Amino acid sequence: MKNDAFIITELRGGIAWVTINRPDKLNALSAAVVTELREKVTELEANDEVRVIVLRGAGKAFSVGYDIAEGIAKGVSSAEDWHNALTRNVDLSMAVWACTKPTIAAVDGWCLAGACELAMACDMIVASDRSQFGEPEIRFGSGPVTLLMPFFIGQKKANELLLTGDVVSAEAAEAMGLINHVVPATELEETVDKLAKKIAMTPAVTLRLTKLALTRAYEAMGLRQAVTANLDVVSILNSAYSPEKAEFGERVKSHGLREALNWRDSRYGSL
Repeated sequence: MKNDAFIITELRGGIAWVTINRPDKLNALSAAVVTELREKVTELEANDEVRVIVLRGAGKAFSVGYDIAEGIAKGVSSAEDWHNALTRNVDLSMAVWACTKPTIAAVDGWCLAGACELAMACDMIVASDRSQFGEPEIRFGSGPVTLLMPFFIGQKKANELLLTGDVVSAEAAEAMGLINHVVPATELEETVDKLAKKIAMTPAVTLRLTKLALTRAYEAMGLRQAVTANLDVVSILNSAYSPEKAEFGERVKSHGLREALNWRDSRYGSL
């Protein structure tokens, strides 16, 4: 096992278990985490000993997505600033998407916003029954960064989730086709391990070319073009002023991120 600053990697018989290791921040995707994880994906893809890559988070979350507090602290505000910051996240998700090795997201707990996009970029998602999925960015004046959801669950359901910011249970995510399997938390690692081992039995060249065929099929439907076009739009969206966004930012600075998130969600009540 190799323990980096934010990424822990363990290779078990051809299966690379990659853990986002920032549990005190619910594995929020800071610039450093994104950079390290992007480098790790490249490294594992080039490693002939690796047949399957499993991505997971330490503690009680897969990840809550983009590190909002870091962005506010750094004063990211202009469309250009946002484009530069969000490009890192898109590059990570699309590197996972295009990885020539099969990838599995093992989700236990929160899987939100950019982290939900990162999980969707994996070939499969297996989740514990206590997991939650969603892209609530619209609730504080942002939007989806790596626009993958419409390609995986269809236009109408994607519209509902992205326009409301609703967060759904693992069971609901499975029913709409967002994830593959839901299992008890105590069985998550064993279930993912069995799935990864089954995939790893197939010859590497067969896996690589089958993945290429699947990736090209989705990209022929416009997936990559949609992601690229959306990056420009969401950069402008994130730089635009709204009273709600300004209030959210002030609450983060004065009371902390948790209180700001509670305020954000309380505005929607039980709707």
